[in-house]
Amino acid sequence: MTTAAMNLGAPAPARALPVLNTCCTPTSAMGDDDATSLAGMFKALADPARVKILSMLLNADEVCACDVSAGIGKTAATTSHHLKLLRDAGLVTGDRRGTWIYYRVVPERLAAIRDALSLGPVEH
Repeated sequence: MTTAAMNLGAPAPARALPVLNTCCTPTSAMGDDDATSLAGMFKALADPARVKILSMLLNADEVCACDVSAGIGKTAATTSHHLKLLRDAGLVTGDRRGTWIYYRVVPERLAAIRDALSLGPVEH
């Protein structure tokens, strides 16, 4: 048997992993609860209709659900579904007045998205 044939079943020698410089490793990471909450908000915004709804709400103090439907060109049932997902993610809130619900954004939740996407200070 040749040397090459004998080495086929042998594991490859382990390679040393590169050593990371301390300046290149993150000094802190987001907690699990914050990451889960943020992922839920991103998931809620992963649809063009919901992005359009949020844009409408950002450009007004509040918007009636009937106007949201017309603004995004969807049926009332589809709009209601999208608004529910945005509500469940905590991005919008609404108040019932008679038969209609008036929606507005939750500024603190939008601030959380903004903060998560902003670059922190670079340290060297």
